[in-house]
Amino acid sequence: MDVKTLSAMLGHVSAATTLDIYTHVTGDMQSEAAAKIDRGLGNEVQEESVQAEQDLAANFQPVLRKTRKPGTGCITQINDHLFEGRYSPTWPDGTKHSKCVYAHTQEECEAKLKVLIQQMNAERQALRDKMRGITPPDKLTKTQKKIWTYMSSTPT
Repeated sequence: MDVKTLSAMLGHVSAATTLDIYTHVTGDMQSEAAAKIDRGLGNEVQEESVQAEQDLAANFQPVLRKTRKPGTGCITQINDHLFEGRYSPTWPDGTKHSKCVYAHTQEECEAKLKVLIQQMNAERQALRDKMRGITPPDKLTKTQKKIWTYMSSTPT
């Protein structure tokens, strides 16, 4: 798919953002570029053997990713000094709400993501309670809070 469409689907402001995050220079790309420059200068270029490419394919090992538990968000390293934490829960009305946090280290991003998840889960719970007609405790008087606390902690 073209970069502009992909950029729009990912919610990026520009295609440059998408290209910066998802494109990388590989060794093959560098070798091919060097060979083109050599040919352009009139130098002889040695072609790599097909056998070497087959050996690389035979020794391929996929990257095994650490899968996070549902409800814990995900963290992505955007570049050398920036991490993105994303949490995308489903709201009680069935829609997905996605929010991100950014940090310079993975540990800092984990801490920010934890706070974000707690905030979003509190929002979701307040919306669920509102949909059920339950008044949240912060809107109750002291007496009502005592009754609400007793009723919510006592099994019916």
